Amino acid sequence: MMMHEGRLKAAFDSGVFVLKLCGDVRLTLCATLDTQAQRLAETPGLEAVMVDLREATNVDSTALGFLAKVAMALQGRLKQPPTIVVDNPDVRRMLDVMGFAHYFTLVDSPITEPHELRDLPEVPADEEGLRHRILEAHRILMHMNEHNREQFQPLVEMLEAQEAETHRH
Repeated sequence: MMMHEGRLKAAFDSGVFVLKLCGDVRLTLCATLDTQAQRLAETPGLEAVMVDLREATNVDSTALGFLAKVAMALQGRLKQPPTIVVDNPDVRRMLDVMGFAHYFTLVDSPITEPHELRDLPEVPADEEGLRHRILEAHRILMHMNEHNREQFQPLVEMLEAQEAETHRH
């Protein structure tokens, strides 16, 4: 099976922001996701957020960390938590295990289909920026539940050591 390069699409229509993840969404897209999370937190008139994972073939833990960051950036701003549309049982299981149900409403089909989605321009990230974002994403995931804390502790410690090493030189 061919892995499709990950893409992010988005639409904002009458207070509803839709973020669609397509293909293989990996850490290379985390700068774009991060930028989006920050923009969303400042979007006036935002009433609801829907993340559509129906066309995602894979979402790595870094990308998941930034989805969690989106939810956290919106806490207290929306009447209801953001929605994740997920129809892949494997992805759904992973979201459940990682505690996403605490921050999102998980559904297998959207209430309405989004209007015109446009490709988000990819935000480039240098190696240090990428490492910093991977670290941030996994710290966020670790705070979500005990399972994640145990799962990602070794990675976070390794990245923190690398970061300390980089700043020493």
